[in-house]
Amino acid sequence: MKKSISNFILAVVFLALASCTNSADKKGIADTYPDVKVVGAMKDAMWKGDLQSKINLDTIRNKNGLYGLGPQTELTGELLILDGISYVSQVISDTTMTVRKTYKTGAPFFVYGNVTIWDTLTVPKTVADMNALESFIDEKTKSIKRPFAFKISGKVDRATIHVQNLPPGSEVSSPQEAHVGQVDYNLKDEEVDIVGFFSREHQTIFTHHDSYMHLHLITRNRHRMGHLDHANFNNIILYLPKE
Repeated sequence: MKKSISNFILAVVFLALASCTNSADKKGIADTYPDVKVVGAMKDAMWKGDLQSKINLDTIRNKNGLYGLGPQTELTGELLILDGISYVSQVISDTTMTVRKTYKTGAPFFVYGNVTIWDTLTVPKTVADMNALESFIDEKTKSIKRPFAFKISGKVDRATIHVQNLPPGSEVSSPQEAHVGQVDYNLKDEEVDIVGFFSREHQTIFTHHDSYMHLHLITRNRHRMGHLDHANFNNIILYLPKE
């Protein structure tokens, strides 16, 4: 009888501890990621062909200081929200695209957040490409809550952006199939704005498996916008959310 009572007490204590742990875990997640929202997952689009809208951008209520990025539904274009303005780019030809302002669109995966106050960092000239930029941002943000949005303004000597252009009715079960129809655009000596999101914990969710950041670039004249693949930077300024 005494053994049964002891086992019962131990079971109650275990359940209480488990409940506390779960509550702490949930609270920790909420405390760590209150400013950035993630909808859908890159891996589901690229490997499972889940290309339908997981979010309609016009349902995001707080447009004040809003930043976001992702591909358009069915991988038919690229999306960028820059300081509350939503841009959609789509392929016209191998050399031309359309860039229009609208919230009437959706995405199979999307990351977004609101930032209204920024800290400004002048980026050294040694940070000349995307690998160096990722290392620089990682080093400078050890104390910042992650993930976080950031932005860059300045000049690129050269850059390559792409715009998704998946043919209608395509079936996708791999990244190679997901990028069928994609068009790359090369930029040279362009003044640009770049929006990025950084995280060490969201690879294949909103960053690629080999990167901690996802970036979309738009030219200062707003004629070209897309996912940033490669860049040679020149005199850029980095904006990080002010803690």
